[in-house]
Formats: sequence, structure tokens, C-alpha cells
Amino acid sequence: MIQLLQLAFVQNALIAGTIVAILSAVVGYFVVLRAQAFATEALSDIGFAGATGAALLGGSSLLGTFVFTLLAAYGIGVLGERVRGRDLEIGMVLAFALGLGVLFLNLYTQFATETVNVLFGSLLSVSHDNVVIIAWVSLAILLVIGFLFRPLLFASIDPEMAQARGVPVRLLSIVFMLVLAITVSEAVQIVGVLLVFALIVAPAASAERLTNRPLTTIALSIVLGLVFTWGGLLLAFVGHWPVSFYISALAALSYFISLIVHRVRVPKRYKEPERPCMGCPGSSNQGYINVPVPAERASR
Repeated sequence: MIQLLQLAFVQNALIAGTIVAILSAVVGYFVVLRAQAFATEALSDIGFAGATGAALLGGSSLLGTFVFTLLAAYGIGVLGERVRGRDLEIGMVLAFALGLGVLFLNLYTQFATETVNVLFGSLLSVSHDNVVIIAWVSLAILLVIGFLFRPLLFASIDPEMAQARGVPVRLLSIVFMLVLAITVSEAVQIVGVLLVFALIVAPAASAERLTNRPLTTIALSIVLGLVFTWGGLLLAFVGHWPVSFYISALAALSYFISLIVHRVRVPKRYKEPERPCMGCPGSSNQGYINVPVPAERASR
């Protein structure tokens, strides 16, 4: 294992995976809080078209994913509430985006391996230049989230009250969608378009089942994201399957375990006892006689 850590591609994979896991856990908390998991899937599908389009032009798949997801995120953020209730239209757009990616892939098959990595992820093929880009972009995103943490948290929990207090809810929605787009673009490099949920949604969803405090949830989400990433790398070195599979498997397993723990820890809701039935069979008041109430007492 020590010899493996001395290899350049292993170091790049470990550094990139650690950075993306931390960023995804932080952003994923707000994704779960704002119930925007579907937006995450939408951006990842659109990012596939961007990656294959960039490959068709001879550019970087990471850059193409950035451009397409940012444009889509801005559109979703501007539409705001009007996006809700349009699952059919959004689904058709996503299907068209995937079809467009397949078209780009068929038109220029020289970068077929690269685009397949975009679909399923290839952490071990991350280059040093990609690590540098991921590091600087992630640092910028974390600074933005740190600066907007309180108003973003307020707008995510109670948008109506936040807007009444003067918080720019619409602007925060657009900014967060752009942040999510960049995070999705980076997570695609690790687990691919089809498994992006494993790093962005699963750690935060698991952590939210175990604690209700925002900072504690974010911290636990980061720990889980790092465990998934490092564990996936370790299992990939020992076994023969892709890193993305191990990461997604660990993420799914942790979420189901968190569901079980949540059900065990949360007590059952108090059930109000039924009122006794006078004279009903099986009732302890079966022997009682209903005495008519005098008219004078009834009128009081």
C-alpha cells in the first residue's frame, strides 16, 4: 500500500477524491435541505452532453461539463418556482441532452474512452492539471458557501419567512444552482454522470437521518463522503472492480443503515387512547347506566 501511494496517479486520485468529497458533502447538505435532488440529476445528465461536445471539438471534458451545467443551472435558477410541476417537460429535456451526448460520441469516436469515463467515472485517470483546477474551484465554492451560509440556510429552511425578512431568496437560488452545477461537474470526474448521487446526495441524506443540527450534519456528511471515497479507492486496489462502483455501493449501504438507526432512535408517536364507550361490549364501563341529564343542568 505504501508503494501504491508513491505513484503519481494514485496521489492525484487521492487528492482529487478528498477535495471533491468535502465539497460534495457541504453542497449536498443544502441539496437535501432544499429538496433539489432532481436538479442534481438533471445537471449531471446535461453535463454529459457538455463533456461529449467538448470532446467533439477537441477540448477538455471537464471544461465542457462546466459550461453546459452552468448554463442549465442558471436557467433553472431563473425559472425558480415555475420549474415545479413540469416533470414531463424537464424529463424530455434531459432525454434530449443524453441523446445529444450519444450523437456527439458517435460523430467523433476518438474520445470514446474519455466520454465513457464521464458516464461511469474514472478517479484513477485524473491528471495533475485537473487536480489543480478542482482544488482552486472547490476552494472558491467553499468560500462562497461560507460567506452565504446563514442567509442560504434561512432561505432553504423557510423561504417565505426569509423573503419577508428581506433575504434575496431568488438571487440565492440562482447562486446556489451555479454552485451545484460546478460541484456536479467535479463529482462527475470521480463517479461519473450515472452515479453522481453517491457523492452529492447520499452522505448528506445519511447524515440528516442521524442528527438535526446543521453544522453537525455537515461535519458528519464530510466524514461519510471521505469514508466512501477512501474506502472505494482501497477496495479498488484490492479488488478488480471500478472505484465508482465501490463508492456508490458504500454510499447506498450507509444510507440504508442510517434509515434503520433513525427508526430505532426516534420513538413512536404518542397515540391518544380512545375514549371509553358507555355500554359497549368489552368496555370497562359496560355495567354503567346512562342517566339522563336534567333539563336545568343541560341549559347551563
